[in-house]
Amino acid sequence: MSKLEQVKEKGQQVAEAIATVLKMEVEIIDDQLMRIAGTGQVRSSVGSKLLRGFVNKHVLKTGQSIFISNTGEHQICQTCPLATNCFYKAYIVYPIKINNNTIGTLSLIAFNDTQRETLCSSSQSLTEFISRMADLLVGKILERDMWAEKIVIANQLTAIVDSVYEGVVAIDEEGIVTHFNKSAEALVDTSKEAIIGKPVTTVLPGLPLKQVLQDAEGYKSKEIFVHLKNLHFHFVSTAKPILDEDGSIVGAVATFKDFSEAQKAAYKIIARQHTINFDDIIGKSKAITQVKRQSAKIAGSNSTVLIVGESGTGKEVFARAIHTASTHANHPFVAINCGAIPESLLESELFGYEDGAFTGAKRGGKPGKIELANGGTLFLDEIGNMSLYLQAKLLRVLQEKQIERVGGTKIIPVDIRVIAATNSNLNKMVDRGEFREDLYYRLSVIPLTIPPLRERKEDIPQLLNHYLKRHSQLLGKTITGFTPQAIQICIDYSWPGNVRELINTVEYAANLEDQELIQPSSLPPRIKKKSLAAVPVITNLVTIDELEKQAISMALQEFGWTDEGKEQAANVLGISRATIYRKINKYKLSPNGNGNGNGRPISLGF
Repeated sequence: MSKLEQVKEKGQQVAEAIATVLKMEVEIIDDQLMRIAGTGQVRSSVGSKLLRGFVNKHVLKTGQSIFISNTGEHQICQTCPLATNCFYKAYIVYPIKINNNTIGTLSLIAFNDTQRETLCSSSQSLTEFISRMADLLVGKILERDMWAEKIVIANQLTAIVDSVYEGVVAIDEEGIVTHFNKSAEALVDTSKEAIIGKPVTTVLPGLPLKQVLQDAEGYKSKEIFVHLKNLHFHFVSTAKPILDEDGSIVGAVATFKDFSEAQKAAYKIIARQHTINFDDIIGKSKAITQVKRQSAKIAGSNSTVLIVGESGTGKEVFARAIHTASTHANHPFVAINCGAIPESLLESELFGYEDGAFTGAKRGGKPGKIELANGGTLFLDEIGNMSLYLQAKLLRVLQEKQIERVGGTKIIPVDIRVIAATNSNLNKMVDRGEFREDLYYRLSVIPLTIPPLRERKEDIPQLLNHYLKRHSQLLGKTITGFTPQAIQICIDYSWPGNVRELINTVEYAANLEDQELIQPSSLPPRIKKKSLAAVPVITNLVTIDELEKQAISMALQEFGWTDEGKEQAANVLGISRATIYRKINKYKLSPNGNGNGNGRPISLGF
C-alpha cells in the first residue's frame, strides 16, 4: 500500500476542498499511477489505475511540476494516442514529495473553456496554492507515520514491561496510574482495568509514588506494605521520577516484587559467593581423603545427610562442598546453628511467621530459613540442641515437604535437601529420650564422620601453611612459613578445638611474629605446654560428660568467669560462646563449686 493510499480519505477531503474553492477539478495520483482521489468527471475513477498517464509519469520521474495550457500541443502529449482528442483542456500537475522522494502527484484540471481560461490566467498562483496543498498531504502522511511509530514503540514497551518479572506501575504528574503490567496484576491479584486511570494513593495505598513526585527523588530497594482488598502485601520496591526534556517531573515509575522472593534471591547470591569445592578442603591424609571420597559419592543424591564430628572439624565446610557438587548447587545454601539461637526464637527462624503472629513480630511477616532454602540445601548445625517439639515439626517437613509459618494457615510446599550436623552422640540421646528416634533415622540416611585433627596429624603442616598465607596477607606481612621446631610442636599438640583452634593459633602467631618464619616463641602458651596438651592419664574410668565438665572448669579457672573470660575459654576449647554458656548451665558450674557439689574439681588423674 502506497503512502498516499494510507491517507486516501484525507486526500479526498483535500481534493474536494480545492475543487470547491477554485471551481476546478482535482486529481491525486500515487507513484503506482493509482487514482487516490478525484472530483468531477474523474470522481468515479477513484481506485483505478491510469491507462496512460504520460504527464504524471514525467512528473513522477523528474520531480518537477508541469503546466499544460493546451493539451495535444505540448511535447509530452505528442506520444499520446489521445493527443488530438484529450478530454482535459488544460492542467497543472504538481509533485508530492517526502525527503526529495516523489510519492505522487496533485493535479488541477480544466474540463471546459471557462476552467481553462482561469487556469491559464492564474497558473503561477494556482501552482503555488496546490504546492501548499501537497505539503498539507505530506504533513498528514508524516503525522500518520509518527503516530504509527509511536504505536509500535508503545506496543513494544508494553510487551517489554509485561515480560518483566517484577511488578511495574507508573503514574502521571497528578498521581493517576497510567501503566500496570501483568506481573503487577499477579502480585496484587487485581486486573489493570481496576488500577489504571485511578489515583495511586487509592488503588495502591502504601506505595509511596506520590512522595516521589513531591520530593523529586526516587528510592531503591525500599521495604513497603500495600493493603488492597483486605489483603496485606509485603514488597521490596524501587522508584524513580519521570522527567521531560526540560527536567520537569511529569510522573513516576516503580518496580516491586515479593519481599520473600527478594530474600531468596539474596540468599542465592550469598550462596554463590561462598562456594566451596572438595578440592578446597585442605588435607591429603588417608582419613580426610576417605571422607572427601565418600562425600563426593553422596553429593549427587537427594538423601538426607548426618555429619558427625567434634567441634571445629569443619562439618559446615563439608556440607557446603556437598551442596556445590549436588544438583541443588544453583540454589541457596542456608545454614542455621540450632545451638546458638534461643529455643523461643528457633521456631520462627526455621519456619518464619506471619504478620502479627506474636508480640514483636516484624510487620508483614518473614520467611523462615526452610522457606528461603527452597530448591537448595538446608544445613542444620548442632541438631542435637533442638527441642523435641521442633524435632517433631522438622520430621513433618522431611516427610511431607511442606511447612506452615508461625501464626499462618497457608501450606507452603518446599523442596529442600537437609544436611544435619552434630558433635553429640545422638544414639545416646535417643536412649535418654532427648532425641526422637524416628527423626534420628530420618536424618542419618547417609551418615558421615569427620575425623578430628589429632587423627590426621600429617595434614597439620599443610593446614598451617595454608592459613598462614591468608593471615600473612591480611596483616601485610611476609611470613613464609614455620620453623621445623614450631611445626613439630604443632604436630605433637592434641588440638581439642581441631581445625578451628589451628586457625586461631595461626592468626595469633602471625600477629606476634616479626621474622620470616614462625618461631616456637610466637605460638600460644597452651600449644607449647605439652603437659596441658597431652592426653591425660586416667586412673579411674569416668564419663565423657565428666571429662567435658572438668575441661570447661579448668579453662574457666585459667581465664576467669567474666564474659570475656568465658569467650576466651570457649576459643581455647574450640567451642562457640553459646555452647560454653549452655554447658555451664548443664553442669551447674560456678566460680566456687564447679558443679560437683563439694567445691572441688573432679580428679582425672593428672
